[in-house]
This record gives sequence, structure tokens and C-alpha cells, in this order.
Amino acid sequence: MRFSRITVDSARMGGVPCIRGLRIPVATVVGMVAEGMRDIEILEAYPDLQAEDIREALLYAAEAVRERELPLVAAP
Repeated sequence: MRFSRITVDSARMGGVPCIRGLRIPVATVVGMVAEGMRDIEILEAYPDLQAEDIREALLYAAEAVRERELPLVAAP
């Protein structure tokens, strides 16, 4: 899968995946969605973002999780 809106630059933000070269980490956007923020709220908080940036951040996060196993605690 290719991500046209996600950039990784070792000279910017320590190489953390960001949205379109902006200093807005993918993790920040995904975290906002996870906290229940609606797209409009995220776009108001970060006016440089576009709705498609949010969708691609979520796709990127889903792909990143698919790439490795995460430790999970068994349900009681």
C-alpha cells in the first residue's frame, strides 16, 4: 500500500511519520480519533489538515499494526 500523505523525514520530528511533511504526527491524529473527536473537530484543531489526511492516517496505523504482533493480555 502506498501512502501519498504520510511522510517520514529523519531531519523533521526525528523521523516520526507525519502528515504531508507538516509537523503533525500520524499518532497525534490517530489518538484524536481514538479519543472520540470527530473529523470536523480535528480539522478545527489543525487547520492545515484535510479530511483525507485523517483517513490516510488511520489506514497507515492499521497497516503498521498489521506488520507486527502486539502483546495482549488475555481476558479474565
